[in-house]
Amino acid sequence: MAITTRDVETPDTLARTARSLKTISDSELLGEKLILNMGPSHPATHGVLRIVLELDGELIVSADPDVGYLHRGDEKIAENMQYNQFIPYTDRLDYLAPLANNVAYALAVEKLMGWELPPRGKAIRVICCEIARISAHLLGLGAFAMDVGAMTVFLYTFTEREKLYDLIELLTGARFTTSYTRVGGMTRDLPGGFIPALKAFLDQFIPQLNEVDNLLTRNRIWVDRTRDLGVISREDAIAYGLTGPNIRASGIDYDVRKARPYLDYEKYDFDIPLGSAGDAYDRYLVRFEEMRQSVRILRQVIERLPSGPITVQDPKNLAPEKPKVLMKMEELIHHFIIHTEGVDAPPGEVYFGAENPKGELGFYINSRGGGVPHRLKIRAPSFVNLSILPKIIPGHMMSDVVAILGSLDFVMGESDR
Repeated sequence: MAITTRDVETPDTLARTARSLKTISDSELLGEKLILNMGPSHPATHGVLRIVLELDGELIVSADPDVGYLHRGDEKIAENMQYNQFIPYTDRLDYLAPLANNVAYALAVEKLMGWELPPRGKAIRVICCEIARISAHLLGLGAFAMDVGAMTVFLYTFTEREKLYDLIELLTGARFTTSYTRVGGMTRDLPGGFIPALKAFLDQFIPQLNEVDNLLTRNRIWVDRTRDLGVISREDAIAYGLTGPNIRASGIDYDVRKARPYLDYEKYDFDIPLGSAGDAYDRYLVRFEEMRQSVRILRQVIERLPSGPITVQDPKNLAPEKPKVLMKMEELIHHFIIHTEGVDAPPGEVYFGAENPKGELGFYINSRGGGVPHRLKIRAPSFVNLSILPKIIPGHMMSDVVAILGSLDFVMGESDR
């Protein structure tokens, strides 16, 4: 069941959004056109994004996003590494949700291997993904609000995110670049005290979220700065390949967790928030409701958390337990082979996409056998979502650009890869 977040009457979308979809002809220009570089060093671009703006006074005539300033060649690096060795690099894609990046990549390799995790392993990964979703949305919302002047909201969201980082540190030993997931499982099981700490966080989180809701959702300044701004129609959202909250804000009911369930997501009861106008305000509302739905999923995981192993049972391709490695020669040799040659993947090609906070993060792997991929391609949702900027920015004022960028919630780490 999908729910609509916008509970106020709105006129026809196309009529309401004429200014954001308007095509500006030369005859309408009032004076000489000016070319302005916004970025790559600009706080509101949320990273090293350059937008070449063509202006007629304060009115934007055209916008050309220029990406690539952070390019690191992750895909080529992956083709020269064993599958598990590439996991720390996935932390640095959407570095606001490293736990979810790890899971998406591991699931792609496991699809190639023909592996399926045991129930407890799947449940732990769902915990990782939903914690990452809340954390990423908190930062995205806080930065978006600060860009248009709501500094108090930024302080609220970062306080809650810091509490989440304490949980992540308890789980993984790291706060930022976690590298917790492994191909075939996780580095370790849930530590003692983690589930009570997670429950305590969820209990106090919703009241804090409601406080932010009261500060923003009906705030006149916030509504005026975001409604009817950067409208993306249903047709454009599909044509440009948008995913995640950005496509759902345009009324498209597409969430990978529902469309192509993985990690037993089909067994959890949660709703997909949908917008109706496709503007910056709807994109805010969708992400806000998604945090509530993530809390709902996490509570169900805690209630149903199964016991048992957390890794696939494939002795040939997984390292033996450490005590056995220290005591037996056969296990020591096997341990050495696994960590020097990697898993023995079969030839073939697979694609796996996961519902990350920014949209569908996908990995295409082409294997010729052995422990290193022949080709690896990353479908980065931020890169795809940025492609719509030349469509939605023209017709707006200069002051609107920061609000539109904040509403798209992109990260240049995964855009440039």
